[in-house]
Amino acid sequence: MSRSQPRLVYADAQGQIYDHPYLTMAGMSGPEAVLPEPVELIPLPEGSRLFTIPDTPPIAWDQRTKRFNTVDKAPGLRGSPQAVSAFMAPGYARTLLPACDYRQKSVHLPLWSYTAVGWDEERDCFVVAATQVDTNQNWNPDNYDDRLLDPLVRQRLAELPNNRLLEQLSRCAIDYHCFAAKNLFFRRWEAPLPTSPVCNSACLGCISLQASECCPSNHDRINFVPTPEELVEVALPHLEQAPEPIVSFGQGCEGDPILQAPTIAEATRRLKSATSRGTINFNSNGSLPDRVQELCDAGMDSFRFSLNSVLEERYNAYYRPKGYTFSNVVQSLKIAKQAGRFTMINYLISPGASDAPDEVEELLRFVAETGVDMIQLRNLSIDPDYYNRAIGITQRGVGIYRLLQRLKQEFPRLQFGYYNRTKENFFPPGFESGWPIR
Repeated sequence: MSRSQPRLVYADAQGQIYDHPYLTMAGMSGPEAVLPEPVELIPLPEGSRLFTIPDTPPIAWDQRTKRFNTVDKAPGLRGSPQAVSAFMAPGYARTLLPACDYRQKSVHLPLWSYTAVGWDEERDCFVVAATQVDTNQNWNPDNYDDRLLDPLVRQRLAELPNNRLLEQLSRCAIDYHCFAAKNLFFRRWEAPLPTSPVCNSACLGCISLQASECCPSNHDRINFVPTPEELVEVALPHLEQAPEPIVSFGQGCEGDPILQAPTIAEATRRLKSATSRGTINFNSNGSLPDRVQELCDAGMDSFRFSLNSVLEERYNAYYRPKGYTFSNVVQSLKIAKQAGRFTMINYLISPGASDAPDEVEELLRFVAETGVDMIQLRNLSIDPDYYNRAIGITQRGVGIYRLLQRLKQEFPRLQFGYYNRTKENFFPPGFESGWPIR
């Protein structure tokens, strides 16, 4: 078996994983099965996990018949095989979905990002269809030892016993194992400042609030708005003492912080007057341009706006905006850029959708129009079949790596990554600020 043709992997009902003796790994681009190209196959990154997709048999390439087949029977199993997927460590963008036959699936899959995986006999390892987009090692799981965390959480809570935000973040760190929340207690790197119990989007893949008929959310949303005093109590020591300090509004355990912009602006002004150290970042849907201007005026250092698509119909199908339009998001990005702030889009990737031919062309136009500094490539956590049907993806894409090639060729100063950056690293050597906004 050559490196370009890893074997199919599948699982039994108990989750035991097998590799097939002759069937070849396939992936999916949108709803179509495809063969991974050698350029997009890498060893399964350390810290990744494998899991099964219940009631969903895999699809594989049969070299003998030269066709893709649903695998209903497999060696070593009495029952039907289940498809296997990888959930990759942070810093890696998937290029193909797992190849599955979804016709028997009866429930929404949990909110994870699903990646094609196979077994490479020559390299003696699992391989995934993916590419590394960020080499920052701060978020390596080995850096997060809960045995060291627990006493720090108790210590910080004792220091600020009446701070509701700190209490919320202690639950995020201990109960939900949020790495960013853990950073706050370790007093290092990027730490979160959730502020908003409400949102003006109703995202299909929201990880903090889901309708009962859908898949469960990963954790509970914050249920109060912290005061500026509470925000400063938590953030200021971090900015003053942490190495590579970032504090970020807009986290997974809240709605959208843009709805609390006056509170955040006041906290930002106080932080900026107290210290010049560290980076204050704002993650948002970017729905209210006047609020973005207010935050720029308060001294916000960087903005990251989330998008699943730059085509309005697909954006609306996923975000389901309430009281704003996609054009408002574009305007917010331009306002932040014109104010001299570092601007990013949190581009939620799903192979077949993100690299659809019309999406690629519109993304090139979008980058040119807005002058965005960085694209953060994040794997969209949602049931792939549900997502493709919801936003109307009916055919394969051109390839995620080809999308990246086009962007790099046309915009050599555009940066790519996975994580937020400190202001000292907004523009590394060779990546000076971008191009005029049209």
